[in-house]
Amino acid sequence: MSLRAATVFAALVFAVPALAENTVSHGYSAFGDLKYGPDFSHFDYANPEAPKGGTMSQRQLYGTPTFDSLNTFIIKGDSAPEVGVHMYDSLMVRAYDEPDAYYGLVAETIEYPEDLSWVAFNLRPEARFHDGEPVTASDIVFTVDALKTMGHPYYRNLLSDVSLVEAEDKHRVRFDLGPGAGAAFPGDLASLPVLPEHFYNAHPFDETWIVAPLGSGPYLLDRVDPPRTVRFCRDPDYWARDLPVNVGRNNFDCFAYEYFADDTVGLEAFAAGEYTMRVEYRSASWATGYDFPAVQRGWVKQMIIPDGRPANAQGIWFNLRNPVLQDRRVRKALELAFNFEWTNDTLFYGTYKRTDSFFENTDMQASGLPEGGELALLNEFRDQLPDEIFTDPAYVPYSGSPQPRDRSAMRQASALLDEAGWTVGSDGIRRNSDGNVLSLEFPEDSRSLERVMVPFVQNLQALGIDTEFELIEPSSLTERRQQFDFDLSATAWSVAVTPSAELRAFYGSKAASAEGSNNLTGLADPVVDALIERAVNAGSRDELVTAARALDRVLRQKLLWIGNWHLGAHRVAVWDIFGIPETPAPYDFNRNVDFWWFDQAKFDAIAAEGGLR
Repeated sequence: MSLRAATVFAALVFAVPALAENTVSHGYSAFGDLKYGPDFSHFDYANPEAPKGGTMSQRQLYGTPTFDSLNTFIIKGDSAPEVGVHMYDSLMVRAYDEPDAYYGLVAETIEYPEDLSWVAFNLRPEARFHDGEPVTASDIVFTVDALKTMGHPYYRNLLSDVSLVEAEDKHRVRFDLGPGAGAAFPGDLASLPVLPEHFYNAHPFDETWIVAPLGSGPYLLDRVDPPRTVRFCRDPDYWARDLPVNVGRNNFDCFAYEYFADDTVGLEAFAAGEYTMRVEYRSASWATGYDFPAVQRGWVKQMIIPDGRPANAQGIWFNLRNPVLQDRRVRKALELAFNFEWTNDTLFYGTYKRTDSFFENTDMQASGLPEGGELALLNEFRDQLPDEIFTDPAYVPYSGSPQPRDRSAMRQASALLDEAGWTVGSDGIRRNSDGNVLSLEFPEDSRSLERVMVPFVQNLQALGIDTEFELIEPSSLTERRQQFDFDLSATAWSVAVTPSAELRAFYGSKAASAEGSNNLTGLADPVVDALIERAVNAGSRDELVTAARALDRVLRQKLLWIGNWHLGAHRVAVWDIFGIPETPAPYDFNRNVDFWWFDQAKFDAIAAEGGLR
């Protein structure tokens, strides 16, 4: 090679930019640094000295009234959600004192390039299922394929950005991701349950069953009595008990759950010591129901535990698949008939705040007029949005008045219905020009919610709307929601601290027609879809906040629901037999309980007085 050629060759070599190295880490955060380094010993909110033993008994999680299946991943049946909480490990676990951080459990490390076109997890060779079989990359592949093809629509939507999942070797699994996956999506993958492929050879994934599931988590199914009781006890050979993410965690020998279809009966059982921890969802019970002897003697205490997460998206959702409810004026009239102020003062003892936003209790909630980055984002869709998005403050529902029937609101609602072509006949019923009656079906399975909804339904009936509020069995309500066989549905969705791909399941067009999906309203709107993708693909938390505010503003303007109420904290009653960390993590109360422990001395003191046995 000549000197000139060698010089040119050298110049070309050194001119090529160095390839960016992949990140390999013990943890993952969508936006920003990790709080805990690779050598951390335990989470700050864990007590590494917490004793092991005892039983945590409580009523069913999430208010689920019944169960007839232990398969928690499909649309069929009413599954016991506690199975998913205690029996399955995931690749990584959340740190509940960070908004979006995950640390290795089944996976020792995570690897990904800067563009997040793929993500790989390197598994711990020691990971085992409860039957002693190793957890391998092929189990992860099976899990994702099964959830994506046969799982609940929530999982199908969530995993739509996985273009390929493959086992590169026994302990390494790689996901190829679509361009819309977003920075938070690796965390979604990391938190999926790890399912054993060999178990499903004998137990069809897409069927309900009551046999004990096989997992790799800290607890085994000890006893099940559908639809009343489910109990989990510690796996003495749990493979991951000493990992940093589990230090100070899983302290109880057993978790037991008692199911109550009637919450009044449930409170009576708690008062009698039939279970020892209760999250109270009813403000009336909290205000007046805790005057039983165990409280008076100091055996039971009430606590208010702050919640740093977004409030649930709780409301009465409109099914826009019904042509009657596609008219915004009708939906506005229905909203005016719900008197929140009277409901809160009279039924809730003034404890709640009105829910305005789909991201309530966060900085992602839209307010006032759009400005800055939010305005710039909305301007991209200006020709597809109504003018009031830009000229009016973010929509806030009318709160009502202290009177049970707000006359001003009812007059406004009546005028809107008249304007929409639904006029009152001589029999007091509203009909359109074709003589069709304005009828709505409102099925519900909660007797505790009945006292709240009946005054609302009475207001609708006073407006001339033929409204049927029907209390039905939980299994029937589940089936009707899955088939979108309702007009109004009182439902609450959990909102993530870092919203991401799950937004598609709640508000995305693809979910609108999927039976059993979380998109109860049937919303299918291109601007909403585009704003969801901006949130999912946000490159920073500031970008996420901007996209979420724009999405919130657009959703609220559409009047998809009648926003209900929120507290911003948890009302918790306990028999005083537990130890609780001094500084609980702010971002997930339900999982904080994993870090409590049984206090034998407290139990013995109450038992000596005849309080517990």
